[in-house]
Amino acid sequence: MNLHIIALFKFNENYLMEAVELFQNLVKETRKEEGCLQYDLIEDKDNKGTFFLIELWESTEHHGNHLGQDHLLNFRRDASRMMESSTQVYRGFKIY
Repeated sequence: MNLHIIALFKFNENYLMEAVELFQNLVKETRKEEGCLQYDLIEDKDNKGTFFLIELWESTEHHGNHLGQDHLLNFRRDASRMMESSTQVYRGFKIY
């Protein structure tokens, strides 16, 4: 069963250019992973510094493999100092 994920990030406005660069690398590398069906970065149109990652994984196992990838671990390390708040992550399965 496919796993849908929405991850919400809020970055300090002083770091927006750096944040986008980090996201670009993360998205590029993640899209190469086995089981990644969708991995898109969206910027909130009304809230500067607020980003969403829209993810679709073939299975929970594929997503679990993603969590240990160097590009994700490096993103987390580098982004943590630029964020205003903790990342919010929502996971679920399509019901209709």
